[in-house]
Amino acid sequence: MDRSEGFGEGLLGHLLDRAHEMPPQLIGPLVAEEVRAIGGRDVSILLQDYGQLLLVPLPGNGLTVGDPVSIDGSRAGAVFLSATPAEHPQADGVRMFLPLLDGGDEVGVMAVTLDSVDDDDRRLLRRLARLVADILVTKSGYTDWFFQVRRREPMSVAAEIQWSLLPPLSMSTPQVAVAGILEPAYNVAGDSLDYALNDDILHLAMIDAMGHGLNAAVLATVAVGAYRHARRAGVGLAELYAFMDAAIDEQFGPDHFVTAQMMRLNVETGHLQWVNAGHPAPLLIRDHQVIQALDSPGTLPVGFGGATPQISTRQLRRGDRVLFYTDGLVEEHTTGGKQFGEERLLDTIERIGPASGAVRQTVRNLSHALMRERGGTTTDDASLFLVEWRGGATDSRTSPEQ
Repeated sequence: MDRSEGFGEGLLGHLLDRAHEMPPQLIGPLVAEEVRAIGGRDVSILLQDYGQLLLVPLPGNGLTVGDPVSIDGSRAGAVFLSATPAEHPQADGVRMFLPLLDGGDEVGVMAVTLDSVDDDDRRLLRRLARLVADILVTKSGYTDWFFQVRRREPMSVAAEIQWSLLPPLSMSTPQVAVAGILEPAYNVAGDSLDYALNDDILHLAMIDAMGHGLNAAVLATVAVGAYRHARRAGVGLAELYAFMDAAIDEQFGPDHFVTAQMMRLNVETGHLQWVNAGHPAPLLIRDHQVIQALDSPGTLPVGFGGATPQISTRQLRRGDRVLFYTDGLVEEHTTGGKQFGEERLLDTIERIGPASGAVRQTVRNLSHALMRERGGTTTDDASLFLVEWRGGATDSRTSPEQ
């Protein structure tokens, strides 16, 4: 077996070796330098902003930096939303746009111009973009550099706390895909969510802490921390509620609470279980139509010492989607004082769905459409989280089409 290093392996290996101890702010220039080795130029690394509206260029020597690009209506935005590379002929060559994907979570887009493009270029650049995404995510764990690039407006302290709590807002595997969005992105306080894919079980919690501002963010922090602690201890859904309830009560007393929905989905079989603690019922969506609200016997919000919750179950079909949301979405009042309401939510879901693609695109389009429907008003947190069950064995190594 020939184990000598080929050109592509050498390029990717050189980037990986040099990035290992490279300061975060020099990663972009390093990528531009490596791309030049294959004849690329005008390299741009575009990161998604926190409002999911813009792709913001990462600054650095050797990078092409301009104004932020709207995700809607731009070539880079189309690649970002579809997670599919695209090529656009230009007078001086071919401009390539490649999604920056890390475990299904989209970081942004990398753009580069070459004189011409063949299949070897496509394969190498696709792999390079994925390596760049991994490096950016790893480096972001110990720097403010990428956070500051992505932040396009002043952010409240409460929102800073909430964003630090969140897992990646999208994930995609052959069996399941998830995506979420929080509004207002730069001033969110009480809404939060958490999920984990452990073997063949997807765990999910969506919460809405009472109040606004910093107090709500602190309450949400304890709720999410208690949820993670109990989930990692391997307890059942009913015990998980009891643990969260005790944690909120002991820390804050009887006058504070959190509404919550906790779910477990077997990603091999599609068997869904959930408990409801004062939260709006999730919606089951099939073929872009809302089939029903997944109503269930609930218990009191977390912190009020409610009865042991009843665990509800549902067998999903392949392709089914379940939408979780917080009450700020439907309780907002539109211009003239009329409440937005669940009926308009359902109408918007069914109008937006057919024109959207993957879950990350659907949930983003839905959130922004709902914001427009409400006249741009968000006086309370309004969050969405969408889960799509695809099915299949969890040892499958085949990625779904994007």
